[in-house]
Amino acid sequence: MQYPVICSEPVRAALDAGQPVVALESTVIAHGLPWPHNLEVALDMEVTITAGGVTPATVAVVDGELRAGLDRPTLERLAKHEEPVAKLTRRDLGIALASGGLGATTVASTMFIAHRAGIRVFATGGIGGVHRGDAGDVSADLPELARTPVVVVCSGAKSILDLPRTVEWFETFGVPVLGYQTNELPAFFVRSSGLPVQRRVDSAADAAQLIEAHWALGLASGVLVTVPAPEAHAADPAGTAAAIDRAVAAAEAAGIRGKELTPYVIGKVAELTGGASVKANLALLKHNAAVAAQIAAALG
Repeated sequence: MQYPVICSEPVRAALDAGQPVVALESTVIAHGLPWPHNLEVALDMEVTITAGGVTPATVAVVDGELRAGLDRPTLERLAKHEEPVAKLTRRDLGIALASGGLGATTVASTMFIAHRAGIRVFATGGIGGVHRGDAGDVSADLPELARTPVVVVCSGAKSILDLPRTVEWFETFGVPVLGYQTNELPAFFVRSSGLPVQRRVDSAADAAQLIEAHWALGLASGVLVTVPAPEAHAADPAGTAAAIDRAVAAAEAAGIRGKELTPYVIGKVAELTGGASVKANLALLKHNAAVAAQIAAALG
């Protein structure tokens, strides 16, 4: 049995015409943000991409099908949680397709589905990475970046992670890390981590030139384009770091691990920062969508 990616009419028309498309994940809708902010930001990101002359394609598994491009009722199904919504990374996709039902795609599975559909650019908030501590927990997002040629526009790896080890992982596995109008890797809610990026780019055209050169060599990895959160909405570095430490400690005390760890810690950080992290997340998601649209258009 074959499982093609079912594209919406606008997405299929754009791909058939060779026009730019930007993929969007659905885990941020189903598991990353509370209602109704999750639906609002999903719609805002699509509007932002469309305003840039590019077609948005939110990705999910819907009733046992791989989908790229969702209508509003489906976005609401993901956002409202009136039915079970599985969190799907690459290894979960086969089970989800065989079982049917509704599933939200992570960075890794969104990249996989986008590449199958022929979509080269993907916008998200923060990616996964190497977790803190000595357990050796590495997000599935990282190996996906190493083997799937999709541009991922994000605000760096989530700041709850071990960022120096995450940067080292990218170097070891050949994933280029570009800084969009920045010399330092953003830390998700916070504009800078103090860690250098591999190369700064100051425009979508500059980014597109480097991306095309990377793929022209036959290199099969993705390319990470990291974009700082908008300055007016970025979280306070000291306050956020303290909240993360407390949230991580709470997760350890509660025995929370695996795919449940990141949403738990992010939710706890939102609580401890009085919602400041949520505001930063909403702003950076929309900004990243705009940058991704520019890069997709520059890639042609």
